[in-house]
Amino acid sequence: MRTDERLTMNLHSIRRRGVAAAAVLALSVSLAACGGEDDEPTTNGTDNSSESSDTGMGDNETDAGADVFGDACSEVPADGAGSFNGMVQDPVATAASNNPLLSNLVAAVGAIDGLADTLNTSEALTVFAPYNPAFEEIPADMLNDLVKEAGEKGQDSTLFKILGHHVLAENDQVDDVAGDKDTLVGDSLTIEGDENGMTVSDGTVTANVLCGNIPTANATVYVIDKVLTGVK
Repeated sequence: MRTDERLTMNLHSIRRRGVAAAAVLALSVSLAACGGEDDEPTTNGTDNSSESSDTGMGDNETDAGADVFGDACSEVPADGAGSFNGMVQDPVATAASNNPLLSNLVAAVGAIDGLADTLNTSEALTVFAPYNPAFEEIPADMLNDLVKEAGEKGQDSTLFKILGHHVLAENDQVDDVAGDKDTLVGDSLTIEGDENGMTVSDGTVTANVLCGNIPTANATVYVIDKVLTGVK
């Protein structure tokens, strides 16, 4: 069975949404604790070596950041593996591990054995990625419980299901992403707007896109300012 098919099947076994909602609220602080004080990105089993991200631009190369939008895009490194030209060469989990805005999210992915590889080997994804401060709004004790369970249950854990709520099984750039879209856990998100301003809502929480249309080798990433609860 393909890894992306296994991902979808596991996510569709999600517990009742009330449980997931409480866990999502825990997610924010949980990930902040995992991210470390200096918020440096971690690899979590992915290969983010310089060999996988040659960011030098030759005369015939295009700028991978030409179509990104949002004020936070200025916080992405101008060069190196975490730059737009570096991220586009790596699959999404590896690319995110090099982005300084997403180190807490990367820590959450790394708490679940095999998840980074699953994301990296999926053919096409859209990821709404909460940036570090979004995770820092939530009580630490709930986060600790999430991470502990993730270590025990892996891809059957609540944390795994929460993260899947932020992912679409299609690679949508800015011209295609708007509308009502099904997530990997079988619920939906409503995306509105364009490069002049975009929001993502699950019916309870509405997040703003801070830096959108970030290309990776197998996904498009939209950095958002809130963790989505998945509760209608």
